[in-house]
Amino acid sequence: MLGYALFGLPKRSARIRLAHLCVAEEQRGRGIARKLVEGIRERYPQRLGIKAKCRRDYNLSGMWRSLGLVPDGEVRGRGRDGEVLDGWWLDLGHPDLFTEMESDALLVVTVDHGVFADLRGLTDSAGAEESRALEAGWMADLVELAYTPQLVHQIRDLTNTAERQHQQAALTGLRKLSPVPGDVDRRSRELLQAATRTIPELTVDAELRLRLRYVAETSCAGLQVLATRDSLLSRLTDVAWEVARVHVVSPSTVTLHVDELRQAQVYRPADLMGTEFRSGEVAPGAEEELVAFFHQSGGDDGSAFAERLRALNKGVVAWRRELLRDGQGRPVALYAWALDGRTLVVPVLRTAGHPLEETLARQLLFLLKRLGRDRGAEVIRISDPYPSEAARSAAGEDGFFEHGGGLVALLVSVCGTAAEVGAVAGDLARELIVDTTTLQAGMPAEVASVVERAWWPAKVIDSELPSFLVPIKPRGSTELFNVPAMLIPRSETLGISREHVYYRSSGRRGESVPARLLWYVSEGRSPGEGQMVVGSSRLDEVLIDTPDTLFSKFEHLGVYGRAEVQEATDASGRAMALRFSDTEIFPKPVTLRRLTSLARERGIPWSPGSLISLSKISNELFQAVYQEGNQTT
Repeated sequence: MLGYALFGLPKRSARIRLAHLCVAEEQRGRGIARKLVEGIRERYPQRLGIKAKCRRDYNLSGMWRSLGLVPDGEVRGRGRDGEVLDGWWLDLGHPDLFTEMESDALLVVTVDHGVFADLRGLTDSAGAEESRALEAGWMADLVELAYTPQLVHQIRDLTNTAERQHQQAALTGLRKLSPVPGDVDRRSRELLQAATRTIPELTVDAELRLRLRYVAETSCAGLQVLATRDSLLSRLTDVAWEVARVHVVSPSTVTLHVDELRQAQVYRPADLMGTEFRSGEVAPGAEEELVAFFHQSGGDDGSAFAERLRALNKGVVAWRRELLRDGQGRPVALYAWALDGRTLVVPVLRTAGHPLEETLARQLLFLLKRLGRDRGAEVIRISDPYPSEAARSAAGEDGFFEHGGGLVALLVSVCGTAAEVGAVAGDLARELIVDTTTLQAGMPAEVASVVERAWWPAKVIDSELPSFLVPIKPRGSTELFNVPAMLIPRSETLGISREHVYYRSSGRRGESVPARLLWYVSEGRSPGEGQMVVGSSRLDEVLIDTPDTLFSKFEHLGVYGRAEVQEATDASGRAMALRFSDTEIFPKPVTLRRLTSLARERGIPWSPGSLISLSKISNELFQAVYQEGNQTT
């Protein structure tokens, strides 16, 4: 006999109780124990996990860890010597109603053992006050602290019994994360390879692997912030971000920059660009499969939801039922639409639980607006009675409002005066029997920007919202907008990201925020290319700082790496970041010759020399170029 496992299936628990795991001495080291555990796991996948207990003095913690189990408390044995029995746990990946609920906090942060000991340990350590600020009263609704298996392993290895038991009990105050062990192992290897390549003087030992494990587990749990005061982990900051997209930060950084870290964690279009999302229509008969992936509530239970999806494949209305899957083939977004006169109707809009769910929701809302505009719609109506919470939350920022049991937004395709924009919006609002805001000429830039986002693609030309022309080289235009097009087409499943950042030298040219931008491709890679205005965007933020600071703040928006940010740095050692959103690519690019002609026809002083760097232009010229670029005939 090679070995055996003796286990039980308690009737009052969904766990598997592993009582004995034995391998013949001459057969050890051949993976027999792993095969036994995997056999139990495959036979009872519906159970929550596998629970085992083992005497501490057997010194088998390395074996349990190699099998993917993590420490799970300790008890005194019933023998005369009162030996300590370590608990071990292997999670089988099912949601735990008590530990895996969505957080209401603004930001979820994992902590390493050093920070945890500052917060929960029996003894004080130098600098512990910095960590304790994470649990200050004013932070309660902003930050939730979480722990990964590596923290549990370190607590288990404490030799002081009182300290060990105290910290084990204190874990109940933090959120438990259970990343997939195999994924963590792969990410740990990637991190180690990058760390030794980037910092050759690093000593590859157990201490380094331990710290990289924290980063890997944070990443594989779908989070992006790891709080630590550890000096070695702090040296690995760049590696952690480059490889695992994890911000390794001090506790004080969390308390000072919680809003910024939250934004980087929930809105990450750069991650969308690096992921092979695939879009396709829902095949007839596949409705039941989708029920498990998309949240149901109220009367919209599984069978009712599936029936509603099936109904959209029948009748006289030609509904498009679109399903978006991630690189692993998992459904992450589901929506259906059809054009009803001048209204784009969306009876289903769902996003599945996913690390990028909020990003997907924002992208999909803008996709629907573009879809409606391109098909001549003037109203978008989301009639789904139970849209995903992520989509509902993001919809308010995009001008959707409650109406008739659904969410409605106006598409005002006018680039004109406040009176002209207001007249079209007013007509649409009256058809819906709702009131709308009366627009006035000369409205402040901040107000005009809100109007233009809510009623996109509206442009209020006689407002105080300024316009700028931004020269960009073909390489940058291709990377940001795919204009000129890449030789190998990139995936357009989600279209152009809603939000991007562009870097240039730090010299100011009168930039102000908010504003409109026109993008001018300044030169061509070959004769006949370039020297044309290719699209417009909304300018949301201008920031001048060192390249490292800018890269850390905006890297989650893609497209540029640290090297490209460095290239934009001038003699002052600083660069300028332009954060912009809601880009529209013109169906008909406006050439330099036509741009010059449009300016002269309106008596606007203009010189091609002003295209060397970012320059302010009149709103009248912006209007002329925008209307010219959007001509389709």
